Amino acid sequence: MTPRHGSGEVQRSPDASMTLINEFYRRPLDPGYADAAARRAAGSEPRRTRRSTVGLVALAIGLGLGATAATLALRQPTTSVQEARELLESQIAQRSEEADATQADITAMTEQIATLQEDLLGDEGRPVSDQIDEVAVEAAVMPVTGRGLRLVLTDAPSDDPDVVDPMSRVQDVDLQIVVNGLWAAGAEAIAVNGQRLSAMTAIRSAGDAVLVDLVPLASPYTVEVVGDATHMQTELARAAAGQHLATLRTTFGIGVQLSSQSKLELPGTGLVTMYSARVPVTSADPVPEPGPAEGALDEGDVAGSAGPTGRDGT
Repeated sequence: MTPRHGSGEVQRSPDASMTLINEFYRRPLDPGYADAAARRAAGSEPRRTRRSTVGLVALAIGLGLGATAATLALRQPTTSVQEARELLESQIAQRSEEADATQADITAMTEQIATLQEDLLGDEGRPVSDQIDEVAVEAAVMPVTGRGLRLVLTDAPSDDPDVVDPMSRVQDVDLQIVVNGLWAAGAEAIAVNGQRLSAMTAIRSAGDAVLVDLVPLASPYTVEVVGDATHMQTELARAAAGQHLATLRTTFGIGVQLSSQSKLELPGTGLVTMYSARVPVTSADPVPEPGPAEGALDEGDVAGSAGPTGRDGT
C-alpha cells in the first residue's frame, strides 16, 4: 500500500482483499508438510523400522479396544440401575395382573347381583326391574347396544414431528364441548375410545394426554353415541358444538369425521360409588343420618379443566 500524493490517505493494492485466497492458491501445502515432502524426496527422511511399525500397529489396536470398551460401558447400564428397572417392571406386571383379576371379580359379581335381582323380583316385579334397568343405563352402569353416531377427532398433521403446535391437537375442552353438545342433542349413551361416560365422568388434560376418568387417551378420539342419529345430527349442527367442530376443521386443521352407525356396542362402567355433599356440622348440632347421593353432576354435564383453553371463541 502506498500513500496518495498530496494527501494522507492510503491507497490499497487492487488485490489486497484477496490476500488470503491468493496465498492459498500460491502455496496450497503447509510449509511444514512441504519440508517433510522435500526431505522424503531427497532421501534424507529417516526410514521407518519394523519396530516402529509394530509399535504403531499395537498403539492403534490398543486405542481401538479402549474406545470400544468405553462405548460398551457407557451404553450398558450399571448393575444397580438394571436391578431397579427389573424390579419396577415386575411390580408393574404384578399390579396389572391384580387389577385385571379385580376387574374380572367385579364383572362376575355385577352379573351375579343382576341375576339375584331378577330371581327376587320375579314376574310380579317386572315393572320395577325395567325401571332399574333404565336407571342403570342412564347411570352408565350397564352396557348398551343400538343405533347412533360415530365421531372421530384426529390431531392435525405436522410437517415437523419434533415440533408440535398445541393448537393443532385435540384438547380436553374440545371433547367437553362435543360431549355436552351430544347430550343436549338427545344422546342416550356416550363412550370415548371405549370409556363410557356417566354423570360422574371428568374429562381433563395432563400434559399432552387427555384423561377420561383418569384413563389417558390419545389421538384419534372416537366418540360413539347411542341414540336417534338423524335427530342428533340436526341438533348438533344447530348448536354451538357443531360450530366448534367446524372451527376445529377449518381453522386448526383437526380431522372431524361424523357418520351414522346401524349398531354400536358401548361398555358399562360397573357399579359406581355415589357420594353426597353435606353441610359441615359443629359440636352443638346433631349429626345427620347419611342420605341418598346428592350433589352429583347431572347427565350431560361433564366436568372439565379450569383455566383458559386457547381456542378462540370457546
